[in-house]
Order: sequence, then C-alpha cells, then structure tokens
Amino acid sequence: MTLAEAQNRVDAWISQFEEGYFSPEVMMLRLAEEVGELAREIAHDTGAKPKKPTEAESSVALELGDVLFVVISLANSLGIDLTEAFLAVMAKFETRDRQRWTRKTDS
Repeated sequence: MTLAEAQNRVDAWISQFEEGYFSPEVMMLRLAEEVGELAREIAHDTGAKPKKPTEAESSVALELGDVLFVVISLANSLGIDLTEAFLAVMAKFETRDRQRWTRKTDS
C-alpha cells in the first residue's frame, strides 16, 4: 500500500462519521499518547521494564501502526500529501547528511 492509498483509506474510514477528524490539537495529544504507548512496548520488549500481569497484550508493530494512523489522520486534516512530504524530507537528508555518517565499505 502506498502512502496515498493509506491516506485515502484513513479518510474514507473517518469520513463515514459525523464527527469527522479531531482538531489538530487533539490529534497532537493522541500522537503523544500513542508514542508513549510505543515507548512502553519497546521497554517491555527490551526487558528494560517488564510488563505487569494486568497490562494488555500489544506489540511494537501494533503501536507503530497506531502512531502511523494518527500521523495520517493529522496530515489528512491539514491537507498534507505525505508522499510529497516524505520525498522532501528524504531529499533534505540525502543532501544535508550525505557526508555526515561513515559509509559502509564493501567486504
């Protein structure tokens, strides 16, 4: 699935409800919440913070999916094409940081 397809699928799902998209401020709060849940799941996976017996099962993959859903929702509500945004960011990194890191050498 492409980013454009993901944006369309999220928009189709949200558009079926009267309430529509949350405000950007509310979505930022949701994003912070989801990133926190992702951090907690990574802490569980690495053993840094064992899961409590009462905590629900989840996974890093599911939490990343939640983060992605909120990012897509936020982009949609603001009229941002994530494909264009991603390509612009990659061009920035590929230009600005092309000499910043040590390149791997062929073995």
